[in-house]
Amino acid sequence: MINALTVDVEDYYWLFSRYRFDLQTDPGDAVVRCTRRLLNLFDRHQVKATFFVLGQVGWNHPRVVKDIAARGHELASHGHSHMQLFKSTPTEFRARIRDAKKCIEDLGQCTLLGHRAPAFSLRPDTQWALEVLAEAGFRYDSSISPASVRRYGWPGVPENIHRMNLPNGSTIIEAPIPPVHVLGKALPACGGGYLRHFPYWYTHWAFRRIERHRPVIVYTHPYEIDTEPPSRKFTEALKKAPREHKRYHRALCRNRSTVLNKLERLLKTFRFAPLGCVIDSVLGRDSQAPKSDELPGE
Repeated sequence: MINALTVDVEDYYWLFSRYRFDLQTDPGDAVVRCTRRLLNLFDRHQVKATFFVLGQVGWNHPRVVKDIAARGHELASHGHSHMQLFKSTPTEFRARIRDAKKCIEDLGQCTLLGHRAPAFSLRPDTQWALEVLAEAGFRYDSSISPASVRRYGWPGVPENIHRMNLPNGSTIIEAPIPPVHVLGKALPACGGGYLRHFPYWYTHWAFRRIERHRPVIVYTHPYEIDTEPPSRKFTEALKKAPREHKRYHRALCRNRSTVLNKLERLLKTFRFAPLGCVIDSVLGRDSQAPKSDELPGE
């Protein structure tokens, strides 16, 4: 089984400051530093990945986008400014996704075919985004978690990579983040906070179980390997923040020092490729690949 290795390129301190402190800043240097650490890790293991890049990261740090492309990885879109779909309208999303797509395409000198919504915010109430993505020229999306969790999830969506027929007559390929099934319950695994919080043996076990049926889609963020202290400005703002913000920050920093080692062990144990290549291996390059009859929940 060839699994998909993906990175959501976003800057943690920038997003935390914007959403929690209402501070309007630009993505900082940490996203560049940590993305390059991931690039070096992948180089050592001679593996390619898909990098879902925020448009605003590209505008502020064009060199890192060019570096990703120069090292032979797949570039894809993570939207413009990490605005969740349920906080946007179709008109707003259409304008932002086209601008973000063009920015990354111009920097990488390539055509972007893939998209991942911020915070996996593609849900039954935001499925209109799929039509917008198809109109904008995206071939595939990877924004759905077929599990029900606190912040996101779309239970009932097929867990395999599949083609979706959309109400406007267009189609798009969906590559859901496959869960692991435990006692009849679908649980997220093998990416993000689940990779940080859980011990490696759990991730390895979940990998083996998922691989029996479908490729695993691993996702991580540059900030999840960032163990350097934050800036003084961020630290001072956090001191004045409500207790819930401090708890949230601690949760997102927990076990960061373990992630590089876990990724290294995964790369030594399992086979990986960019998500676009994994989709081709599952559905084939033929546009007449198997299709799902309708959107779940309709």
